[in-house]
Amino acid sequence: MEMEKRALIAVLLSIIVLVFYQQLFIKPGPQAPAPVEKKSSEHPEAEVQPLPIRTTSQPLSAEERSILIDTPLYRAVLSSRCGSFSSFELKRFKDIEGKPVNILRKADGLALCIGDEKGFYPEQLNFSIKGTNLMLTADNPSGSVTLEYLSKGISIRRTYSFRYDQYLIDVKDEVQGLSEYWITLGGDFGIFEHDKAFHTGPVLLKNLDRIEFKEKDLKEPKIIEGRINWIAIEDKYFFSGIVPKITDGKVKVWNPEKPMIALMARGPVNEYKVYAGPKEHDSLKTLGLGLEHIVDFGFFSIVARPLFWILKALYKIIGNYGWAIVILSILIRIPFTPLIAKGQKSMKRLQELQPRLEEIRRKYKDDPKRLQMETMELYKKYKVNPFGGCLPILIQLPVFFALYKVLAIAIELRGAPFILWIKDLSVKDPYYILPILMGATMIIQQVITPSGGDPRQKKLMLFMSGFFTLLFLSFPSGLVLYWLTTNVLGIIHQLYLNKKLSTS
Repeated sequence: MEMEKRALIAVLLSIIVLVFYQQLFIKPGPQAPAPVEKKSSEHPEAEVQPLPIRTTSQPLSAEERSILIDTPLYRAVLSSRCGSFSSFELKRFKDIEGKPVNILRKADGLALCIGDEKGFYPEQLNFSIKGTNLMLTADNPSGSVTLEYLSKGISIRRTYSFRYDQYLIDVKDEVQGLSEYWITLGGDFGIFEHDKAFHTGPVLLKNLDRIEFKEKDLKEPKIIEGRINWIAIEDKYFFSGIVPKITDGKVKVWNPEKPMIALMARGPVNEYKVYAGPKEHDSLKTLGLGLEHIVDFGFFSIVARPLFWILKALYKIIGNYGWAIVILSILIRIPFTPLIAKGQKSMKRLQELQPRLEEIRRKYKDDPKRLQMETMELYKKYKVNPFGGCLPILIQLPVFFALYKVLAIAIELRGAPFILWIKDLSVKDPYYILPILMGATMIIQQVITPSGGDPRQKKLMLFMSGFFTLLFLSFPSGLVLYWLTTNVLGIIHQLYLNKKLSTS
């Protein structure tokens, strides 16, 4: 196979592989630690004393009571059963029915439940609640709820403190009769929907390393110790998390029925912060807790972060994320224009050399080594780079995949309209108009682009145009819009280059 054809196929395959590899495999940071079967000997004095909540057959100490916490940002229901949340609706975000997004739809009574190494039993750990429903506003900016539990020498006093303008909640546990215990987020707190293309479930930040856990990796419980900045349960756009005041901690991740994560608390008083809300990078960063690392920009994060910043800056000026993507596509194209022009010039020269190359192929068809040597000599003599047409594409790949990640995970694009039928840039085009237009522009671009004169290469490119059209049918419309804009810019630039090269 000719060298230029190999280069072309390598570029196309790299795009295909990276699309799936970026989504399915690449995750920054170390792999999750291996299972730990033994108890840590780091704190021999802190043996877990069993909570008096072993079985589910004991009668309930009292009826379950709930308190409503209503703020401009969320509406949550706090239950006396284990002092956990039973509902958490985010008012600023809507589901397909126009109702507030509930990131605790499948409440199991474990969201912030207390337990020991043998498990969590919310139906038998019933607190008394001191407080009434909270309606927080700018005129009534903060409030607190206290829950108390006392049984067989164990006393637990938990205080929740809420603010009207934050998703962040302060929690304080005052405990007697236990030297240490576990606090879990449960298995659903923070999850609104499962998207197989993105991680859903437990994740933590240890020493600024983001570590994710998948269901298949939790056949045995895992224990992680060290500097734990936070633990969380996440989906594509939302999460719940615990940020301990003391970061030298211990975390357990396991899979009883669904992946779960818990943080160990030690001593009579434990203070920590709980976050339940959207993955808004800038807002999370202002909290100063490292929670912004919950937003996973992927392998090319060094490129994705500035692109994300530019996209948001353009939105502030334009007020429409669709047009912001169009302008960003133009800005991204500008630095590559000279390189693309140089590559097209090289492809034009290569096309002119095709008769000479065919002659060499016929003459040395039985001597591959001589064929390669003569071909390279011809390239050298006429100063032709066979990879010149592919190099601009290869250099743009990190930018493409960085922007791909940004447009796929940015909650700012969730529900963001563009024009007419595009009501949400974070989901696929409902009528597939953008992907079809994108495929058409790819075909036009290949027809007008010099290919070195190889008809097989032309057929391959036409096939790849169809393949990419099918691939992009399910992609977020914001990403398809970027690719479509890039193609249109490429067509305009190519027509200009063809005219310029024909007169030179």
